[in-house]
Formats: sequence, C-alpha cells, structure tokens
Amino acid sequence: MSDVLEQLATTLAARKGGDPEQSYVASLHHKGLNKILEKVGEEATEVILAAKEAEAGGDRDAVVGEVADLWFHSMVMLSHLDLNVEDVMQCLSDRFGISGLDEKAARGN
Repeated sequence: MSDVLEQLATTLAARKGGDPEQSYVASLHHKGLNKILEKVGEEATEVILAAKEAEAGGDRDAVVGEVADLWFHSMVMLSHLDLNVEDVMQCLSDRFGISGLDEKAARGN
C-alpha cells in the first residue's frame, strides 16, 4: 500500500472515536453509515461531472481532486465498517492475471 494511503488509514483510525466537534472524520462516524454513504455518493457524482468537463477541455486537475475526495470518503466508509484499505488492495492484487471479462463473469457464480 502506498505510504499516503497507509498514513491516511492510520489517521482515520485515530480519529474514528474522536470528538465530533473537533474532527470531521469523527463527525461522520458519529452521524452514522447513512451520512458517510451520502458523502460517498456525492463525491462519486462530483467525479463523474469533473470527468465529463475534463473530456470537454475543462480542468483535469479537478478530476484528481474529486477522486481524492471520493477515495477519502470511501476510506471513511471502510473504517466505519471495520474494513481497511489493505482488504481492497488485496482484492485488486488477487485480480491480477485474470481477464476483466473472466473476473466479471465469475462474480455471477
């Protein structure tokens, strides 16, 4: 896992049980999974919109920023569910050497 993702995961874990008045991450955990999922959905929509604009000649850096926001909120969601980035990285690693079409077909079984 990249050092940045590892550092972020450590920070998120430390702030999970923190004071919601002092920490944005703690406030999301305090509000519960539905609020976290709302943020993930909002950020996913913003990624889509930024990508569409970038394809039309817009700001490509905006896409990077929105993907960073999506990854951040996805990591908060994983933390809330007591999952971690390493689980996702392992899943991706396990898919290496497997055709995307074969992997997708196997999910149906």
